Amino acid sequence: MSDFKNPNEDELAGTEQPFVEHLIELRDRIIRAALAVIVCFGVLALYPGPSKLYDLLALPLVAHLPEGTHMIATSVISPFLVPLKITLLAGFLVALPVVLYQVWAFVAPGLYSHEKRLVLPLVISSTLLFFIGVAFCYFFVFGQVFKFIQGFAPKSIQAAPDIEAYLGFVMNMFIAFGAAFEVPVIVVVLVRMGLMTVEKLREWRGYFIVIAFVVAAIITPPDVVSQLALAIPMCLLYELGILAAGVFSRYSKAPEPDSEPKP
Repeated sequence: MSDFKNPNEDELAGTEQPFVEHLIELRDRIIRAALAVIVCFGVLALYPGPSKLYDLLALPLVAHLPEGTHMIATSVISPFLVPLKITLLAGFLVALPVVLYQVWAFVAPGLYSHEKRLVLPLVISSTLLFFIGVAFCYFFVFGQVFKFIQGFAPKSIQAAPDIEAYLGFVMNMFIAFGAAFEVPVIVVVLVRMGLMTVEKLREWRGYFIVIAFVVAAIITPPDVVSQLALAIPMCLLYELGILAAGVFSRYSKAPEPDSEPKP
């Protein structure tokens, strides 16, 4: 009779407080991440300022426009809104380490130690690879793409790109190259989750090369230089991912069952 339970008793009684505490912690970390973005946005808005940031972003295109040609704004509020969007984006990128730290600090207490050894390096490496992809796109790919476009355009056409259209193009290219540079992280995760093996990835190397060139042909403008600039790094990063997968698999190997309590 001691095991008899009152049907009117709430089985979830006593669990509300921990759940509320998790929500409070999540709220606090979101607020801290948002404050970091707002602070970085405010600093960048003061110096160098939204207009200077847009000029910096537009520099690869302006450098290849005919002398005396300027970009145009087809909307009344575009000269104000577009630089503001760029400043907000730059503020988010500058504050990204703080944002990622808040995410990590929220999920880390629920992970095993071997899982922590895997997640933290992946978060750091994926962030660095994304930034490297964006920088590679800005400093190398843009110059080649705009040079090709201006050299191909008929002499009877005067190029006057719209600033909003240019912002959309730049953001798409940044996301494409940043995501493409995440290949090593994807390879490591697939191997660590047991969905693929290092040996199988080596066997599929030829298929990935074809996929890389197809993706590059779809994402980039129709010139050989920009397509090669995306496809070749993807192939090299695939090889890097295969090497890193073996290291991470050994380094983050789970202990024997019941040998390590979960925190």
